[in-house]
Amino acid sequence: MAGLVETFGAGAMTNSIGEIRDADFLFVIGSNTSEAHPIIAMEMKRAIRKGATLVVADPRAIWMTSIAEKHLQLNPGTDVWLLNAMAHVIVAEDLINREFIENQTENFEQVKETVASYTPERAEEITGISADDIRWTARQYAMTEKAGIYYTLGITEHAHGTDNVYALANLVLMTGHLGKPATGMNPLRGQNNVQGANDAGATPMFYPGYQRVDDPDVQAKYEKSWGVPLSPVPGLNLNEMMKTVGEQMRGFFVMGEDIVLSEPNVLELEKGLNKVDFIVMQDAFMNETARFADVILPAAVFAEKEGTFTNSERRVQRVRKAVEPPGEALPDWEILVMLANKMGANWSYKDPAEVYAEMVKDVPQFAGISHEKLEKIDAGEESIAGLQWPCPDADHPGTKFLHEDGILRGKGLFMPVHYIPPAELPDEDYGLFLSTGRTLYHYNAATQTRRESGLDVKQSEAFVELHPSDARKRGVHHGDIVEVTTRRGSVQLRAILSRQVRPGCIWMPLHFAEARANVLTNDVGDAVTGTAEYKVCAAEVRLVKSMPGNETFFPGSYYFEKGPGLQRVGD
Repeated sequence: MAGLVETFGAGAMTNSIGEIRDADFLFVIGSNTSEAHPIIAMEMKRAIRKGATLVVADPRAIWMTSIAEKHLQLNPGTDVWLLNAMAHVIVAEDLINREFIENQTENFEQVKETVASYTPERAEEITGISADDIRWTARQYAMTEKAGIYYTLGITEHAHGTDNVYALANLVLMTGHLGKPATGMNPLRGQNNVQGANDAGATPMFYPGYQRVDDPDVQAKYEKSWGVPLSPVPGLNLNEMMKTVGEQMRGFFVMGEDIVLSEPNVLELEKGLNKVDFIVMQDAFMNETARFADVILPAAVFAEKEGTFTNSERRVQRVRKAVEPPGEALPDWEILVMLANKMGANWSYKDPAEVYAEMVKDVPQFAGISHEKLEKIDAGEESIAGLQWPCPDADHPGTKFLHEDGILRGKGLFMPVHYIPPAELPDEDYGLFLSTGRTLYHYNAATQTRRESGLDVKQSEAFVELHPSDARKRGVHHGDIVEVTTRRGSVQLRAILSRQVRPGCIWMPLHFAEARANVLTNDVGDAVTGTAEYKVCAAEVRLVKSMPGNETFFPGSYYFEKGPGLQRVGD
């Protein structure tokens, strides 16, 4: 989001999900789309059936690579080298959109100078991708009219994740693939209302609508609107907060988040949590963080409350109560109002519609959206519910894709970036790259999905993917119990031998409390956002217990083994 706000002026998917099926070139990077975003993956499959070309850049051979024209299986953490090398080809072969650059962007010459040294041949040495494949991909992306980029946490969960976003944005700007259907730069949100939370200002540097807290005019506007003095200093981001737990941070209000499962270097976090004076947890289910809570406030789930969700494509949709919350559970907003009034706030909101109306009145791009308008849309004949922002007034139909009438920032900003290696690389003690992610059957901290018996049957335990060549060196067979260790801790879990990972790399899901991936991950944060480097750290694997007879074990996901003599493992 931060990179998109800086370069384009809006922190959101530039285009719509429905446009994907009309694209002619799909560049998917750092996204296991079929497992983490299966509905969006279906649209990509529709595009491919119509003749579109798919290129997937990912260290793993995910399901999407089985239908891709090319799989750019890059070394972990080398995205900037790949993307700058693509930019090098586009500039060197004069495939740029010169008119678009001159009329709608600034700072191109600095990027042109930066990428001059990022040749495909040098990139091949760093990324492991052939120079020919880099050139082919760059040409196809630049020369195809309807070409879109799709990415998610595999790009952003790095110590230099914002640089990755800048490098992607440079490709979009130099080719002019912006402000048109089936193009753009499209971050796929990992949860149903991540976009809405960011839109509402749930970040330390923005008021609602991505208006910076350190902008004097914005500060003055909100001081007048809210009737209270406000600080121009951005607050701590999540990574900064976690590193001061028990010291600067003496109290926590944890709402809808299981930080003891989801935060990196979690054993260090737990030490801090044991020093904290007071922790409040507000959630619909008990989770790992509840072990540290002094007070637990029971919250309603989505089907027990009114409100809105905003999805990846900026679509604001109504959520309606289907059943009453059980026991003492209440919708989150009601709990927050009660707490605020105990502190003397004197809030008097009567329903979520009133809260939403207050938010949008000071945000021009949301000003035309209301609960009332959403109700009318849902009652009409439109095939799709909701409205996409920007929607500046009550008569506006919403915006299918951004930047059609000019880049919202005014001019698109080219951002030169240089490659910086991951914060931690393999060495003699820790000889493997570890990356983490999601699977099809579970969701984030699995607070909900592991309560559902069907999903638990499909994928009931943690596992680590290990390349057969790395397994042989360590005496590990498929289905054995192994210990994965980093400089931060160790976990024991099942080994899956798979050529989905490249030699020298291992991968494990983050969902399992009994084998927490985030005991292992590095908490070094991105300089701009603080996002931790979940996707790259140094690790080692050792055999704990041989499990003969477990050769057929599989974790309930999709595994396409392409080596000689190997069969597909999975369902």
